[in-house]
Amino acid sequence: MAQMKLMLRAGALLLVGSLSCNVASAFSPFTVQDVEVRGLERISLGTVLNYLPLNVGEQLDDERSDNIIKALFKTGFFDDVTVAARGDIVVIEVRERPAIASIEIDGNEDIETEALNDALERIGLASGRVFDRSALDKVVRELERQYFNQGKYGVKIESEVVSLDDGRVEIDIDINEGDVATIKQINLVGNHAYTDETLRSKFQLDSPGIFFGGEQYSRFKLGADLESLRSYYLDRGYINFNIDSTQVTITPDKQDIFIAINVSEEQQYSIKAIKLAGDLILPEEELRALVTLTEGEVFSRSKVTASTEALNERLGEEGFAFSNINAIPEVDKENRLVSLTFFIDPGRRVYVRRINISGNKSTKDEVVRREFRQMEGGWISTGQIDRTRVRIQRLGFFENINIETPSVAGVADQVDISLSLDERASGSLTAGVGFSQTQGLLINASVSQDNFLGSGKRITTNINNSDVNSVYSFSYSNPYYTVNGVSRGFNLSYRKTDAARANIAAYTSDQYSLGVNYGFPLSEYNRASLGLAYENTQIFTSTLTPQSIRDFLDANTDQFNIYKLTLGWTHDTRDRTIFANNGLLVSMNGTLALPGSGLEYYKVDFRAMKFQPVTQKLTLLMKGALGYGDSYSRTTR
Repeated sequence: MAQMKLMLRAGALLLVGSLSCNVASAFSPFTVQDVEVRGLERISLGTVLNYLPLNVGEQLDDERSDNIIKALFKTGFFDDVTVAARGDIVVIEVRERPAIASIEIDGNEDIETEALNDALERIGLASGRVFDRSALDKVVRELERQYFNQGKYGVKIESEVVSLDDGRVEIDIDINEGDVATIKQINLVGNHAYTDETLRSKFQLDSPGIFFGGEQYSRFKLGADLESLRSYYLDRGYINFNIDSTQVTITPDKQDIFIAINVSEEQQYSIKAIKLAGDLILPEEELRALVTLTEGEVFSRSKVTASTEALNERLGEEGFAFSNINAIPEVDKENRLVSLTFFIDPGRRVYVRRINISGNKSTKDEVVRREFRQMEGGWISTGQIDRTRVRIQRLGFFENINIETPSVAGVADQVDISLSLDERASGSLTAGVGFSQTQGLLINASVSQDNFLGSGKRITTNINNSDVNSVYSFSYSNPYYTVNGVSRGFNLSYRKTDAARANIAAYTSDQYSLGVNYGFPLSEYNRASLGLAYENTQIFTSTLTPQSIRDFLDANTDQFNIYKLTLGWTHDTRDRTIFANNGLLVSMNGTLALPGSGLEYYKVDFRAMKFQPVTQKLTLLMKGALGYGDSYSRTTR
């Protein structure tokens, strides 16, 4: 109905234009002395004259008359335009289109009214605007399309234009959304090697089960399912598999959908031989090891793709960033065998001209550049670029990291590396007040800055006070104390404990500590650490102190000066230090209270964490820890 109205209106416009031209052609060309416009109500004369392709003093002829009519119709303001002459005056008669007084929308549940009104306003349908029937028809068609995409094929949308006084109209849009059409059945025709259940289990779409109804139909999901079906067969040797046709039918009540998929399986093929050809810039044995297919196994398209990507990546590590690997099959239909030849074209070796960094507003360039494993002037390595991305990501200073390698204009074998960053807040300020039955009033505050003044250095200060404990600490760490990546850090702390207030035992203790530590890179993924610390602990007793504590202090002393040596080793392949998705973290640490300390002891521990991605949004974490410690020499337990 909307289309019929649109065609009738278009015909009316053509008729008006034709009649107007006939009127204009009845007079001979003349020089215009004035322009008179009749029929204006809301639209100003200045607006019309602004669109008019004619000025006083110019000559009016048949062509100019046609141009006037076309220009005024094009504005969308008028339903009718005629041009006539009275002496040397041009008389233009117009009939304005009505203005929209209001728009009422009813029956919409899936699409919010506010969103609909915003969409209407963007195409010119809003209160106070000139009404355009074609725009309303377009809205109705677009709404139907939106509901169809949601599976509501029975939607009914009716629009009504009610004429009001003073050349205004009210638009009423009534929507009956109907129910979502669901998949009643999915039929596969032509499959013999695998059952319908096996193949349908690979689909996102599904037909109804015993306990659940059918799923909503989606054209995009169906396309993805067909590709999954094709991949399933191609990964199992059916190289000539084909989806012959797909029929989607809907019942007359537009509630149920039936899908029929017709396939041709053909024969299953195996690998006869694998060859490497072209310019083998690396040893053939090394390249062959990257091919995951073996002779005699069933052909698999995904393995061919993975092998091609592995070869490309390996060549990329050698600077051949634009290498081209083509897997060319030779099919033996009689014996159902495929011989694969990987044709290798490494192309030119590409070098890095310049590294450009942007987006690091607070962080200094050197903090980012020292994480680069790809160097300027050297050949490009995709592996080094990927490792650079991980190292910058592990800093924790940036939200998004984007690396591009645009070619240098006029030079075939050079690229630039463009690194764009989005910084995140690297500092934190926390404060809290609480109450505990055992510790009384709790007050804590912490200030930490992981990227102090954009230098990459970390500074942390903590204060925790309660009736039981008073703790003050400060730490500083410089991850690049030397340009070779040797780190250095300091820490200071003071702790006072009143064990009696915690109902543990009647004694108090004061503890001071000062330490320095160094970290040494052993390789890309391994570091060693060395630390020295001094710790002073003094214990104060009373007449209520338990005898076991008194005996321990009598056997040793009530003031302990401890000199600690710590050694450690860490293996870290995580992609992030916080919220890692992949990688392994293994650490071994040992602490020794040196001979001559107030307490002489040692302890060792081993920790391991494995992050294994399961899906794009799910990561499995496995971790374990072992530890042991004991006293030695004259220290008693």
